Amino acid sequence: MSAALLACGSSSDGGSTSSEPEVFTGSVDEFYVVPDPLPEGEPGDLIRIQAIGESLDATTLRIMYHSRDAQDRDRAVTGILTYPNAAPPEGVWPVVAWAHGTTGLASPCAPSRGGSPAPRFGITGVGVATDYIGLGPVGEIHPYLSRLSEGHSVIDSVRAARDLPAAGAGGRWLAVGHSQGGHAAQSTHELAEIYAPELEHLGTASIAPGALFDRSYGIDDVIVHVVGAMGLYGGVTDYPEIRFEDYASPDGVAAAEVMETGCLNEIGASVLSVPIDEFYDHHPLETEPARSLFLANDVGGVRAFAPLLLVSGTADTTVVIERMHDLLDKLCSVGQVTEYLELEGADHRNEVPLAADEIEAWFEARLRGDAAIDACAAP
Repeated sequence: MSAALLACGSSSDGGSTSSEPEVFTGSVDEFYVVPDPLPEGEPGDLIRIQAIGESLDATTLRIMYHSRDAQDRDRAVTGILTYPNAAPPEGVWPVVAWAHGTTGLASPCAPSRGGSPAPRFGITGVGVATDYIGLGPVGEIHPYLSRLSEGHSVIDSVRAARDLPAAGAGGRWLAVGHSQGGHAAQSTHELAEIYAPELEHLGTASIAPGALFDRSYGIDDVIVHVVGAMGLYGGVTDYPEIRFEDYASPDGVAAAEVMETGCLNEIGASVLSVPIDEFYDHHPLETEPARSLFLANDVGGVRAFAPLLLVSGTADTTVVIERMHDLLDKLCSVGQVTEYLELEGADHRNEVPLAADEIEAWFEARLRGDAAIDACAAP
């Protein structure tokens, strides 16, 4: 591993400064055991890095870095960092931050365990892909669909990229996410200006995001039920005033135990083994304080300076098109500059690849400084 990789500190345009991270040489499983005590650090400071692979074009690392959860506690977050092997043409590279879709709530479900490079959507620059707070570290549970925990995780992954000088990451960055990651990307979009004013957030692509938590559209009742159960179970880690057993029935509590170790398919099968109308004794969307906390984590009600690209597929039965139409109306009502891309015949499985070229072009336009199209503007 090169000396440049080990030299951490300020990037060339004013990134964060921290002590050198641990260059981790243990196993992948051991990487996710958080140091105890957690070393001090500012949001985005690297804790440890682990080499994954190097191609002719790019280097990929597994990273652990500091972030802040919904209770403003210092947390270790894991993820992936990919950067070009070439020198940046203007001193620094732009950064693309990826927010992944639902995988689960426990450490085995962290996407960074797979070691795939962070997606950059055709942009020549640095890619970062967070696992989100609570999803990577052993023994923790991810606060699923937590606006603050997700948003901070994504933003601090950009800071983490800038904490590694070898990456050449600059302050200009873009966010993109799908499904749960769409919710995380929109959370990022709404928080970025205040949480990380030293960075220049150029825009966000939100693909079929989880949103409008108080609504169900009939065709998505089963999805809404599983997502809601995961949100309540994970939300306990963010909000100490919430207890899962105060809402779920005994059968629901037993079915949810799989969330401590299993990932999405196992969670869905276990939750749906209990009839939907028997899962709760007190439904969290009808009972306080869970109802208020669910709604506080919704997105779309904040106008950001940066433009937004909202993407949806007409055949999506997970995040149905009617939900996206209503979200667009909500975004327009607060004055958010939003370009809307509707993919005819696309479903939840293929929206990302089908939209990839459009997202690349939209990102390139933001990097050039072109004015964004606004679907909310009067014709």
